[in-house]
Amino acid sequence: MEKLQRNQLTRREFTRQVATGVAGAVLAGPTLLARQQEEFPVLCRASTVNGQRLWQTLQELSGFGKLPEGGTSRLGFSRADLSARNWVMGLLRNEGLEVTIDAAANIRARRAGNNLDLPPILFGSHIDTVPRGGNFDGCVGSMSAIEVIRTLNEKRVRTGHSLEFIIFSNEEGVHYGQGLFGSRALAGELDPRVLDLVDEEGVTLAEWVRRYGGDPERIANMSPPKGSFHAYLELHIEQGGTLDSRNLPIGIVEGIVGILEFIGVVEGVSNHAGTTPMDMRQDAMLTAAKIVQAVREIVTSVPGRQVGTVGKMKVEPGAPNVIPSRAEFTIELRDLSMEKINGLAEQILARGQALAEADGTAFRMEHVASYEPALSNQMVRFHIQKAAEEMRAPALVMPSGAGHDAQYMALLAPMGMIFVPSRNGVSHAPEEYTRAENVACGCEALYRTILRLDKVERIS
Repeated sequence: MEKLQRNQLTRREFTRQVATGVAGAVLAGPTLLARQQEEFPVLCRASTVNGQRLWQTLQELSGFGKLPEGGTSRLGFSRADLSARNWVMGLLRNEGLEVTIDAAANIRARRAGNNLDLPPILFGSHIDTVPRGGNFDGCVGSMSAIEVIRTLNEKRVRTGHSLEFIIFSNEEGVHYGQGLFGSRALAGELDPRVLDLVDEEGVTLAEWVRRYGGDPERIANMSPPKGSFHAYLELHIEQGGTLDSRNLPIGIVEGIVGILEFIGVVEGVSNHAGTTPMDMRQDAMLTAAKIVQAVREIVTSVPGRQVGTVGKMKVEPGAPNVIPSRAEFTIELRDLSMEKINGLAEQILARGQALAEADGTAFRMEHVASYEPALSNQMVRFHIQKAAEEMRAPALVMPSGAGHDAQYMALLAPMGMIFVPSRNGVSHAPEEYTRAENVACGCEALYRTILRLDKVERIS
């Protein structure tokens, strides 16, 4: 494996340091960043891929599910999404690829390599959106994957490994509350009971899979053995503001955070709001408010990039003149370390029960779901970094706070993700935007990383 040289801080070495090696440090500090912006302007040039063509393809995709008031609603397992998928399959066939739909309705297409005995490199993303979403989440990675194929065809480049393109079905999971559907199915992590879920029109998830050309009866047996893919790569917008605020064009994802989800429940006693003295109340809402504050205090009490969120609350009986007898709220914890967020959850439970006892109420936490962290592969990260260096693109090694199809692909293959900036950190909204030059830069990094990984005999 190539090694980074640690010499005097020349312009080239500055770029190397900011881009961060496999064994290396993380991002340069604010002083060095300021110096970079003043003395070493970011040079991220898409010298190989056709950025203008890629941008035009993104604009064409945005027409499927476009809303008059702005934004896009192209929900997974919907008519707008089905139309967009048919359009994408046409683009792939125009590039001479044979397109298939797997059992979970993922779009698959393969570009044959010189050695068909080698496992293929898998890459892609998703094209479904949230309601009134934007045109970049998932779409940048999917359309960039097509641009990589177009560029390889134009330049008559033959890879040793076959390249397998994929668009995952129903990543957002809006209709059925079950996101990452296609990737979970491919990884063998799908609960078959979700196929019986019904949308607002009374259509089961299994029926939508059939409409997309999939086969729900074969989903349980569709997962390939580990080692079937040489690597998995996904380009994605950051969906946060770190890269944009630091004027960095590339993020190298070190891992996708683990998630713990709970429902916190406080039980008190209802009574008349006008006749019950303040010191005689067993107010569930009061205790809940204290616990919400405690979540923030506990999560921020230790160093690191962990986050904790209370995003939804329901109070009963919910009348202005009645003391609440019950408060129910979500507690979500995220970090790359499950050990850390498990420990935080234990602290929240202990603090919550102490607060409840003092208020004459009771508190419990009901576990809803757990998602293990998915760490990216060190060697794949290294080659993303080297690709960025070739482009003179400073890069940041960073975690992904959002979930992605890549977290399930990490169960099947060495995984890597490339981030590009989201303007002002906005995502899942009509204002979601990534500049054309940054889209092209990310696509170039994807193209170069694929070619680099193709030369690696075995990724470990």
